[in-house]
Amino acid sequence: MKTSVFKIFGYCTMALLVHTMSSCKEVNPKEQPVEILDDHTLNRRANATISDSLLRQVYVPIYSDIYNQTRDTRTLLTATLSIRNTSIRDSLFVSKIDYYNTQGDLVRSYLDAPIYLKPMETIDYVIEQQDTSGGSGANFIIDWYSKKKLNPLFQAVMVGGLGAQAFSFTTEGVEVEQE
Repeated sequence: MKTSVFKIFGYCTMALLVHTMSSCKEVNPKEQPVEILDDHTLNRRANATISDSLLRQVYVPIYSDIYNQTRDTRTLLTATLSIRNTSIRDSLFVSKIDYYNTQGDLVRSYLDAPIYLKPMETIDYVIEQQDTSGGSGANFIIDWYSKKKLNPLFQAVMVGGLGAQAFSFTTEGVEVEQE
């Protein structure tokens, strides 16, 4: 009886090993990693002139970290700013995307010239988990305009984890008065 149990165990182990080895993809040394380019940074410059009456400004809160258990313990998050053109006919123009930290200091500007989003197009900007420059009160200020009345969507998605638990949450942009 012991011998047949060991044989069955051996066959199962061998079958699992063969299956595991055959399902692994071999790495071809000639394969080059795929270069991922952000489409919004490539030839997306807008030639349209900005009319002050059409220019709108949106504030989007970002949490690059959150407090965990105490004020001294923080959990780092990955945050994604998503700008979505909800129009099926008209382009959305974006002239400024600035990232600020908790203290209100400008951390970085993402645009040096206006860009446009085609109808139904979305662009994303990611604040990496290890980027602690923003803090718990980080935010984006976005200036945008359009030739016709549009209702674009400005959201942020934060993703993180505590131990084996993962979580995510979103924030919505709110229109603010321009300076």
